[in-house]
Amino acid sequence: MERGRAPPPPWRGPWILCLLPALAGGQPLAAGEAAYEEWRATGVRGRAVELSCGPAAAAPPAVVFWSFTPQGEGLPRAVAVGSGREVAVAPGARLLGRVTLRNGTLELRELRVFAQGRFLCQGLFPERGRLRVGYAAVLLRVLVPVSKPFVRPTAAAAAEGAAVALTCSVREGTEPLSFSWQHQEPRGGPSVTPAGLGDSRAELRLTPANRSHTGWYICTVHNEVNNQTSDPIYLDIVYGPDEPAIRVEPFSPEQGGFSAGEREDVVLSCLAPSNPPSRYVWLHNGSQVHVGQTYAITAIARAQAGTYTCLAENSHLQTRTQATIVLTVYYPPAGSPSCSALASEDQRDVALRCRWLGGFPLARLRWVGPQEEEEEEEGLMGSSFSMATRIQSGAATRNGSSFSCLASHPALPLGAACGTTLWVPSGSPTCAAAATKGDEYVMLRCRWEGGTPLVTLRWRDAAGRTLGDPAASTAVLVLSTDGSLGGREFVCVAAHPLRAAAAECRLRLGKPDPSPPPVPRRVGTSLPEPSPPCRRVEVPELEAESEVAVLEGGEAQLACRQRGSGAGLGAALAWYDPKEREVTPGPAKYRLEQGEAWVNLTVRDAEWPGDSGIYRCTATNAVGTASLPVRLRVDRYPAPPNVTISKLRYTRARTEVRLEWRTQGAGNLTGFVVQRRQTKKPLREPPSPWETAAGDIEPHSRDRRLGGLDPAVLYAFRVLAVNHRTAGHPSEVQTPAEPPFEAYPAVTGAAVAGMLVATAASLLAVHCLARHRDALPRLHDLLFRTAAPGAQEPVGTAEDAEAAAGGEEEAGPAQRDSSVPGTTPAQGDPSVPSTAAEPLSAAPGTTDDPPVNVTIAVTATP
Repeated sequence: MERGRAPPPPWRGPWILCLLPALAGGQPLAAGEAAYEEWRATGVRGRAVELSCGPAAAAPPAVVFWSFTPQGEGLPRAVAVGSGREVAVAPGARLLGRVTLRNGTLELRELRVFAQGRFLCQGLFPERGRLRVGYAAVLLRVLVPVSKPFVRPTAAAAAEGAAVALTCSVREGTEPLSFSWQHQEPRGGPSVTPAGLGDSRAELRLTPANRSHTGWYICTVHNEVNNQTSDPIYLDIVYGPDEPAIRVEPFSPEQGGFSAGEREDVVLSCLAPSNPPSRYVWLHNGSQVHVGQTYAITAIARAQAGTYTCLAENSHLQTRTQATIVLTVYYPPAGSPSCSALASEDQRDVALRCRWLGGFPLARLRWVGPQEEEEEEEGLMGSSFSMATRIQSGAATRNGSSFSCLASHPALPLGAACGTTLWVPSGSPTCAAAATKGDEYVMLRCRWEGGTPLVTLRWRDAAGRTLGDPAASTAVLVLSTDGSLGGREFVCVAAHPLRAAAAECRLRLGKPDPSPPPVPRRVGTSLPEPSPPCRRVEVPELEAESEVAVLEGGEAQLACRQRGSGAGLGAALAWYDPKEREVTPGPAKYRLEQGEAWVNLTVRDAEWPGDSGIYRCTATNAVGTASLPVRLRVDRYPAPPNVTISKLRYTRARTEVRLEWRTQGAGNLTGFVVQRRQTKKPLREPPSPWETAAGDIEPHSRDRRLGGLDPAVLYAFRVLAVNHRTAGHPSEVQTPAEPPFEAYPAVTGAAVAGMLVATAASLLAVHCLARHRDALPRLHDLLFRTAAPGAQEPVGTAEDAEAAAGGEEEAGPAQRDSSVPGTTPAQGDPSVPSTAAEPLSAAPGTTDDPPVNVTIAVTATP
């Protein structure tokens, strides 16, 4: 018997149990004629099952006895016995479930697995006035429902290509068991049976595993009783990265790569399937430029052309793949195409030239004339790159005909164009003569401006000989005045390809007075008139530095001089400022120094950026004007280091502040500037401007005391470092802090002074008491009383108390008589003689008596 548990009560059945000896522990009753039936029944664990003793239509037995033989055992066990309403259940029947017996039917509720076996019913059935013995055997099978299954994979994450198995297990359930598997995509979706894996085995093998096997797996187990589904379990198949695929937007493929126009926004996207997702790194020409799947290039420049590599990395598998593309950046030539028209040497044809250099690829150019706009590039006019020339016959061209040069480039969707119109200027050439350089030379000028191409002019003498070189629009001929020009005639011939006949103008020079002696001639001979000496005059040529740099505050000198053959013919030189105003010697800002063929301009106290810009040097003569730009760059001094305010505090009166600062970083500086302004302003008023509170502070200084403040105004301060005229970045704006509490020194001083006064007063009081002891005798005795020889010591121990008591007994009668019994004399009473001068105890060694303990009781009466 188990310790601590009471024994079960004895089973007490009804009177019918007197028949049990005849049953002999569940053995069949002996009867001559007995009916026997046997059938099978099925029950489910935890549920109820009814076992009937005989056919359902038969009358219930008068007496019934149920016994149970477990499966695999041969000894029956009593379960229940009953007669009518009297029922008795054996104590051990609880192992079968909750047993009830009604009308001979055995009902088992909350059925247990132990109930599986053979149930035998023996009963006495009333039949025709007598009792008939009947037997019924029920073979009960107990089914166990399937428990909730759980799935165990061989690995929660596996590499693609490896063998993976998922096992579905149940804790209990009556066999046979049937298994079914469901697979769901990682991002949701319907559950489907894995392709090719739809069997009913408890183990699902994925051999080899691939990326499509990634997702949730659910196992469902079936048996005769029920079915149960497991919780989903996630199987992660690690793979990749695959070879990346690069996409370029805008999409413009070409042979060997992609292309984009300059200043265009380009987006590079890379996709490499991988689990876990790939980490993307972009390389431009082998150098890393971006980390991420998408690389956006805003306003791409030509320097960003080249190879772009997308590197995809799987951090779990430590694998990498990459893909490379070539990105070509197209950029057009600078500016726009230029068109020009030049006459041929014989003045019969016109050469149309179109020029647009640079760009990548080279711009494609083609000329189109009137009624030729619709022709294709492969038409009659042809096309070329960067430069295109067309020879147009002058005789076949009407005055006012227009020609266009069309330029196409991949970076220019709309292309570009330039044009020119061929025309002949109206009128005719004009001729004029003038003396120059002190009448040493005579300048003949022929002018006929306008037209495309320009009119070609050339001078001839009366004999038709060409003088000088032909020129366009203006032809100048300089002749030396040697006395042979008087009366001579000169002709200016103007030719244009669109004119069939040349135009001309004539000029006859006056005869000088007195006339020079005639040239001797031979009689009968005719000598040709000699050609006058001539000198070619052209537009002046200038030379100067293209750029001059100066630091702010310095002086910049711009030099310009004339060169070439016309340098000594009196060209007028001048300078123009960036606002196209002629520089005169008047303003103090500029200083002009000029010679015969040079002019220098000095810019004083250069300011940034006001004096920076393009200055022009011009030279003008009879032929024309030449201009040469010179850029003046006024540079600022390097920026000084930044400044940080470290301390800003009011003084006690709030009319001054103490300011300290420090510098950060490297840099040259020549001083500091402190600025201030009011901080509290009405909402609608703009903040007051900064005003200089202190300037020209030495560069080694790091603090400043600023006064002149209004105590009622709240100020804000900031500090700037200055390098000559370059101010650094302002420090942070701060407002002054309140002055610190300075009462501690005053309190300390007052305490020390009080102590000194108290000490002096104490010394004076003591001195006064020492000199006037009769005025305050008690205070005097308290401060200055000293013990006489043999005076009593304070009683502090039992021995001292005994010694004091012995001294009192030896006192004289006069002393005892003067005392009132039961009282003690008052301290300080003058009528009582003092005992301080008398010894309270005998001298040591004068007595051999042993000490006596004396108890003194003192009673004080008011």
